[in-house]
Amino acid sequence: MTIMTNKKELMPQEGELPESIHSATMIIYRSAGLGLYGAAIRFLGMPLEKIALYMNSSQVSGDHQLKQAIRLTFQNGKVGGAGRSSFLAPYKVVGRASGVAWFLQYSVMGMIFQVVDKAMSRTMGISPMPYGAQLMEEVTSSEDGQEKSGDLLIAFKSYSKMLLAPAIAGMVESVVANRAEVQRYYGIQKFSKMEAALNWNPISRLCGPAFVANSSRNFIMSSTSFVITPILYRKYYPQQDKSQASLFWFGLGVNIFIGNAVAITQQALWGRALDYAACGKSIARNIHYKSVIQEGFAKDGRRAFFTVPKWASRVLMNAPVQGTLPWFYNEVLPLGEGTVLSAVSDFYNGMANTCKKGNGSSPSSTPSAVDTGDFSAKMATSPTSN
Repeated sequence: MTIMTNKKELMPQEGELPESIHSATMIIYRSAGLGLYGAAIRFLGMPLEKIALYMNSSQVSGDHQLKQAIRLTFQNGKVGGAGRSSFLAPYKVVGRASGVAWFLQYSVMGMIFQVVDKAMSRTMGISPMPYGAQLMEEVTSSEDGQEKSGDLLIAFKSYSKMLLAPAIAGMVESVVANRAEVQRYYGIQKFSKMEAALNWNPISRLCGPAFVANSSRNFIMSSTSFVITPILYRKYYPQQDKSQASLFWFGLGVNIFIGNAVAITQQALWGRALDYAACGKSIARNIHYKSVIQEGFAKDGRRAFFTVPKWASRVLMNAPVQGTLPWFYNEVLPLGEGTVLSAVSDFYNGMANTCKKGNGSSPSSTPSAVDTGDFSAKMATSPTSN
């Protein structure tokens, strides 16, 4: 397979960033932006998250489940605090690990998806996922013709990437965030006792309980934000109606009615799995998913894993951040890319000039033929940016 490279990639002009540094800078900038945005929104929405966690656990059942979940969310957790309520109660389970995990959850998810998307696109010889202004572009007749030509190999490559990229991103996101989510669910002290009782190996402790259900849920939500929303919006949304506002509401709609409608089943499985781990003759026990599912259906039927109130509570927790992620990623982050690239370019060129002076060359001198050849050989393997 032939990988096309442009002249800028082979020999960057004076004052321009090499393509590899340009691409790495954009991945880091976008990932950090996603992490900060996600952490801020998740902290502000902590009461909604606790309501959703209780709604999708076995601690609420029967009628008025939402009312039960709200009462548990704002119930004072101190000894003797039964019957009392406090607006700050949901924030008492947020430790430093949660803040770091929130940042890493969204930044790592974004970074892994971008890296896998670029790597697989380059290896397979297909286009990366559309980003930024590309979502507002009209699909060209040549692109439409390629899709309608029925090339099974191209379709297989595209669909494989659409599945693998969010799957890997979701799994890594769970490695980073699941343990902190479990800590917020149980509370810091109870979770510490359970970890000591389970005595798991370091890898299992890193992943945390109910990792499989958490990873499955994150795969669904990563697919919604980075694959389903941009593809549907770019290809099928009326061209004359495309705008920042329409992308914002379209992303929310896809998140609410597609992503969360499916992810709620995995969220419920995750909550019930954690309750299963905490209920037993000992302080904690290992999770057996078949037993969790069987007990759920035996107790509440299909309502164990999907009800309108469960879905609504999940939407309240997830939609403010995950539903607006496509808009923030494709419309807000690009606004700062020019400033970031300019700063990195100034730093890179300053370092390059310093190195040239150290080698006895003037800042304005051009690289020698040998240096240019070595640089071109290295940069020819760099991926192109979006």
